Amino acid sequence: MNTRYQVPAAGPRVPGLAVFPLAGRQGVRAAGEVGLTTRAIWEGVLEQAVREDEDVYYLELSDVTFVDVAGAGALAAAAGQLRDGRRFVVRRPPPALRRTLDLLWPDQAGIEVSTS
Repeated sequence: MNTRYQVPAAGPRVPGLAVFPLAGRQGVRAAGEVGLTTRAIWEGVLEQAVREDEDVYYLELSDVTFVDVAGAGALAAAAGQLRDGRRFVVRRPPPALRRTLDLLWPDQAGIEVSTS
């Protein structure tokens, strides 16, 4: 993925989301929040990832401070569209995303969460 997405924060109450390609591996690094104002970017990233050909697609989320339940649902839905054997590796997600995935999508085989 060579596309860089960004929605800057418009003020102290409007979160932003920036997404950059990872160097040396298939995936992206995101920074900011996934919520109502940034969900279209998040969903676009996930749609592109589903179209990619790699078995593993990395989502580096160490600089993401929040993912709402709709953003978690978009991740679960995208993982459900992956062909057999493919998966998302979600690295260092915000704690709320991990809890939401564990609670609502505990058996989603297409998502591997890594805290390291």
